[in-house]
Amino acid sequence: MKKNMGIFDRIARIAVAIVIGVLYFTHVINGTVAIIGLVLAGIFILTSFVSFCPLYLPFGINTNKKKD
Repeated sequence: MKKNMGIFDRIARIAVAIVIGVLYFTHVINGTVAIIGLVLAGIFILTSFVSFCPLYLPFGINTNKKKD
């Protein structure tokens, strides 16, 4: 897997995941919306740590400035 996510993209995904987590733990979101949000937050965290987003491949998106 080639890295296709830049630093801004990774930070933005982690920030969104943190916001979703805070909303869940403060009981602002619950039920089905909370489950979907937590799954999405987990995916955001995972893709941020590996610097690879599989959805970018079909569209040819690459926000990584370095050629890894």
